[in-house]
Amino acid sequence: MGKVTGFMEYNRQESPYRDALERIKDWDELYLPVNDEIRLEQAARCMDCGTPFCHSGIIYNGLPSGCPLNNLIPEWNDLLFNGEYEDALSRLLMTNNFPEFTGRVCPAPCEGACTLGITNPQVTIKNNELAIIEMGFLKGWIKPFNPVKRTGKKIAVIGSGPSGLACAEQLNKVGHLVTIYEKDDRPGGLLMYGIPNMKLDKKYVIRRTDLMIQSGITFILNSEVGKDITKDELLSNYDAVVFCIGSSTPRDLNIKNREAKGIYFAVDYLSKNTKSLLDSSHKDNQYISAKDKNVIVIGGGDTGNDCVATALRQGCKSVRQFEIMPEAPDERTTENPWPEFPRYKKTDYGQKEAIALFKEDPRIYQISTKSFEKNSDNQVTALNTVNVEWSKDYDGRFFPREIAGSNKNYQADLVLLAMGFIGPDSELINYFELETDERSNIKATYQKHTTNIDKVFAAGDTRRGQSLIVWAIREGREAAKAVDLSLMGTTYLP
Repeated sequence: MGKVTGFMEYNRQESPYRDALERIKDWDELYLPVNDEIRLEQAARCMDCGTPFCHSGIIYNGLPSGCPLNNLIPEWNDLLFNGEYEDALSRLLMTNNFPEFTGRVCPAPCEGACTLGITNPQVTIKNNELAIIEMGFLKGWIKPFNPVKRTGKKIAVIGSGPSGLACAEQLNKVGHLVTIYEKDDRPGGLLMYGIPNMKLDKKYVIRRTDLMIQSGITFILNSEVGKDITKDELLSNYDAVVFCIGSSTPRDLNIKNREAKGIYFAVDYLSKNTKSLLDSSHKDNQYISAKDKNVIVIGGGDTGNDCVATALRQGCKSVRQFEIMPEAPDERTTENPWPEFPRYKKTDYGQKEAIALFKEDPRIYQISTKSFEKNSDNQVTALNTVNVEWSKDYDGRFFPREIAGSNKNYQADLVLLAMGFIGPDSELINYFELETDERSNIKATYQKHTTNIDKVFAAGDTRRGQSLIVWAIREGREAAKAVDLSLMGTTYLP
């Protein structure tokens, strides 16, 4: 806990964002720094709640409640309140390998389960953990970790997203030699190319991967398994192979005129923009541009919001975001009680920017796209839509029902499909002859992370499906523990 009466004395104060109309002019980080005094006050709000739920990581109604990493939140909040940053950092790193990432991009299920949130605004857990880790880097407390003794065991990790990085770091800590294979030209996976720079500045990803290299972990970039290195080479050269390839196959929208030009998957739009930004500050023109275009984003999640924000920075003429689901309530309802993950309307940074620029919310709810229109040059020109209402079938499951007479046409020059992902790279899975589950993910035993192929493990989104960054890190840590136990007969990894 923090201060006994802190939650009564201080109001919640989140780390502020830069002005919306100013930040859309560049690709710099969204956030403004918060001084130490305010951060200590926010840590003071962590109350003596008796049985905290913030660190529980329990699943309620299919959604996480509390931190899946089981972060020792009340402990490091208390240490932060007392100004003991180094001890707070030590507690934080016990359970979370990369607080600099989660403190920026995690949706914070910990805050949704905060006991204070029953009656008051929750503790700023996410902001607090970011303050702790950044103080650690600032003070030089975070250094490369080179094990005193190496085991001689060699492990290959396929993929350098959050699960792969966490797995590699944990295995390196106990002395194994770890090599990470990454198909892209930079390490980080989703962290590097899946999240826009203003949301997660790539200097933080590079800072972390450089630290891992200094700790003895090898990164092999521009390397595709099955092309640049074979299955037989991996299995013969390494004592274990861990698949952390994420859930990279985007959900498509197979409707009339889908083949028209100007329709792209959101992941391609975002990744090409970031790569061009890092390679040449967009001077190479090797990206999909929204400049002077009417943009429609199909999908209402985080990725859709990132597309809205990116289109604004590229100078779009207009932007709309289609969501098939109903508009969420402004606050929790009785059907979504604490400590469930809160399901209420949240206006994210990109949506706030669109409101500031165009004076209206870009989101349109309960809308379904029926077909695309195109011109003689095969360029998309419009979307034909219909509104839907949600009903229950005989089994009590909700489904969308089209509303007669609600058809509408929306002009569009650029359409971005941000409807989530359906599974990992099936070509690579088939090449390795790995078994999959009913959702096309690699079939691997929970906690053991073993697959049907000897010495091959799987973790992260590739095993559990598209999920949160905290789940990816947890899976990577669990897979490392399973690999270490398999190789050594015992393990000291948490």
